[in-house]
Amino acid sequence: MIRRSPAKKGNARTSRMSDGVARVCAAAGIALLVLAGCAERPAKVAPADDPQTVVQVEEDDSAAPGRRADNRPELPFNELTDNILYEFLLAEIAGQRGNVAMSAEAYADLAKRTRDPRVARRATEVAIYARQTDTAIESAKVWHETDPGSARALQLLAGLLVNASRLEEARPYLQKLLTLPGANPAEGFLQLGRTVTNVQDRAGVLRLMQTLAADYPKLPQARYAVAQAAFNAGEDALALSEVLEVQNLRPDWEPAVLLEVQVLQRKSADEALKRLARHLEKFPNSRDIRLNYARALLTDKRFPAARAEFQKLLDDFPTNTEVIFAVALLSMQLQDYRLAEDNLRRLLDLDYRDKNQIRLYLGQIAEEQDKVSEALRWYAEVDRGDQFIPAQIRYANLLSKQGKLEDAREHLKKLGSASAQQRVQLILAEAQLLRDARREKEAFQLVEQALGSQPDQPELLYDHAMLAERIDRLDILESSLRKLIAIRPDHAHAYNALGYSLADRSLRLPEARELIEKALKLAPDDFFIIDSMGWVLYRMGNLPEALKHLRKAYAGRADAEIGAHLGEVLWMAGERAEAEKVWREVSEKNPKNETLLKTLQRLKQ
Repeated sequence: MIRRSPAKKGNARTSRMSDGVARVCAAAGIALLVLAGCAERPAKVAPADDPQTVVQVEEDDSAAPGRRADNRPELPFNELTDNILYEFLLAEIAGQRGNVAMSAEAYADLAKRTRDPRVARRATEVAIYARQTDTAIESAKVWHETDPGSARALQLLAGLLVNASRLEEARPYLQKLLTLPGANPAEGFLQLGRTVTNVQDRAGVLRLMQTLAADYPKLPQARYAVAQAAFNAGEDALALSEVLEVQNLRPDWEPAVLLEVQVLQRKSADEALKRLARHLEKFPNSRDIRLNYARALLTDKRFPAARAEFQKLLDDFPTNTEVIFAVALLSMQLQDYRLAEDNLRRLLDLDYRDKNQIRLYLGQIAEEQDKVSEALRWYAEVDRGDQFIPAQIRYANLLSKQGKLEDAREHLKKLGSASAQQRVQLILAEAQLLRDARREKEAFQLVEQALGSQPDQPELLYDHAMLAERIDRLDILESSLRKLIAIRPDHAHAYNALGYSLADRSLRLPEARELIEKALKLAPDDFFIIDSMGWVLYRMGNLPEALKHLRKAYAGRADAEIGAHLGEVLWMAGERAEAEKVWREVSEKNPKNETLLKTLQRLKQ
C-alpha cells in the first residue's frame, strides 16, 4: 500500500518545499493525498485510440496468479513520498490542462517507480490517448508484470505490440491469451485475423499466424487465420491449401468458401463463380454464399442470372430490404418496370433507410413509361436531403419537355439551396434546359453571370466552355478550359474537350493529340476519351489506328456520337457495309442525334 512517509528533518529550503507540497495537496483535496484512493478506479480516458482487442477474454472471478482471494491484484508497499506525490499531481494536472503527452510521461515514470498495477493501468490508458505507442507498451508491460492475472492488461499489451508491428514480441503474449481461463481460441483467432489486417508486414503476420495455429491443427478458425494471412501476403497456393483443410474440418462454413473464392478470383472470375455455384448445389440455404454469387453475376454483367439469384434470396428472406432493393434495381436495368415498381413500393412500407431514394427511382420508372403526371408526383414527394435537388431537376426537365420551359426555370429558381454546390447544380440544370430549347446564347449568359461570383468553380468553367463551343466562340472555350486545367490539373475531361474541339476543326492537330493523350493517361478506361483519340488520329490521316480506338470505344459504349465517328472512318476506309450497320444500330436508339444526322447528311448527299 502507498502511505504518507513520516516527516524528515532537512534544511530550510527542504522544509519550505514540503510546506508548499502540503499546501498544493490541501488545495487539490483530501482525495489526492491518498494515491490508493485515486488509482483504485482511474478516471476514464477517451477510448478512441484504444488498440483493437486481439483476443477477447472475460476476467475470471476466481483468484488468479498474483491476485488475492477477492481477485484484486496484490499491491506493493510504497511510501507516499513528496516526489511520488508531486509526480502524481503533475501527471493529473497536466492531463486536466490538456497536456496529455506530459501526463503520459509522468505516469509512465511513476508506474516504473511504484510498480503499482493501478498506476500502471492509468499510465497505459493516458499514453494510448496521447498516441504515445512506445510509452503505452512500456506501461502495459509494467501493468501485466504487476498484475499477471489481469486479462485486460494482457489484451492491451498484445494489441499494442501487434498494432506497432512488433509481431515477434507480441507472440508469447498472444499464446498466453489463447490459453487463459475463459478464453475461446476459435473466436480468438477470428478476432486476431481482423486485427492484423492493417499491419503492413504481411510476411510477418503469416509467420505469426502459422506459429500460433501450430498448437491448434484441428481448429478450423486457426487454419482459416493462416489462410487469410497467406492470402494477404500473396501466397495464394498456401492460402488455397489451408482453406481446403478448413473445409475438410467444417464443410458448410461459409467464410472459408468465400476466402477460397477470393483466391480463385485472382486467377479466373469464371472459376470463382463456378465455386460459388458448386457450394450452393450442396448447401442451397447458404445465404451469404448466394448473396455473393448474385453480386458476382452482377459484376460480370449477367443481369438476368443475377436477378434470378436475388429473387431466390427474396423468396427466402421476403423482408430483407437489401435484397428487395437489389431486385428492384436489376429489374430497372432489365427494363422490367412492373417488377421494379412492385419491389420499390414494398420498400416504402418497410423500414428502409432512404425512402427519398425510392421515390426518386419510382419517378424515373414512371418517366421511362411516359407517365408524366405520376413521375411529377413522385419527384414532388422527395423531401429535402441528398435526393432533393436531383429530384427537382428531373421535375423541371419534365415540365420543359411538356413545353413549359418558363415554368421549369421558375421551379428551379424558387427552390433555394443550402450550399454553394447546390446553387451550382441548379444553375447548370437551368442552363441545360435552355440548351435543350436551342437557346444557347441565353444559357451561355446565365453561366457567365454565375462565374462572376464564383470565377474558379470547376463545373461552371467546364459548362461555360461547352456553351462557348455551341455559339462558335472557340477563344472563350479555350481560355475557360485552360483556366480549368490550371485549377484542376487532374481534370481529364478538360484536356479531352479542348483536344477534341481542336481536332474536330482540324486545328493544331499535334497539340490536340497531346491534350487527348494527357486525358487518356488520367482516365484510360473512359470510352469518350478513347473516341476522341480515334477522332484525332482520323483527322491526322492514320485510319488503321483511328479504327482501332473507335472500335474499342463503340464496343465499350454504343453511344450515338461514337457510332457516328466509327461509321465515318469505316466509310472513308472503304468498309461501307460495316459503316451502314453501325449507323443503323445507333439510329434506331437515337434517331435525332445531331452529330449522327450531320454525318449522314455530309457523307451521303
